[in-house]
Amino acid sequence: MNANRNIEDRLAQLVGWYGDGADGASPTAAQWRKMLSRPTDSPVTLINFFKLRDQAHYENEALAPAVPDSGKAAFDRYAAVSMPTMKKIGGRFLLVAPFESGFIGADEDWDIVAIGTFANTDTLLSLWEDAGYHAAYPHRTAACGRQKVVVCAG
Repeated sequence: MNANRNIEDRLAQLVGWYGDGADGASPTAAQWRKMLSRPTDSPVTLINFFKLRDQAHYENEALAPAVPDSGKAAFDRYAAVSMPTMKKIGGRFLLVAPFESGFIGADEDWDIVAIGTFANTDTLLSLWEDAGYHAAYPHRTAACGRQKVVVCAG
């Protein structure tokens, strides 16, 4: 029962910080619950696909720069925090690169692909629970017109 309560408490906190995911900018409650229910000692890798906006769009205008700028500039502000935070919490990037094209299957249109790996689920969650990462996340949301993140075991 205590483990379930811990999951529900963390779930409420994460949804409170990042939103309900209905806009595709963050995980939904069901996606958070699935992540929180993974074995805590199991390695996890995330494959991120990002399509950047031509112009960044900030929901909270207080976070927007004085002069409107590109989605790329907003994403760079996010990356300036997320990349060192990944290292700090013990995760690492296997790849961060421009998307070129599909090879097999339906064509997709993305700008950036980032593959990050974590020793375990708790390490991944510590990224999302980091205050600096949380503060930088609105830049990711402002930068991305759409995104897709795939979870892989290992």
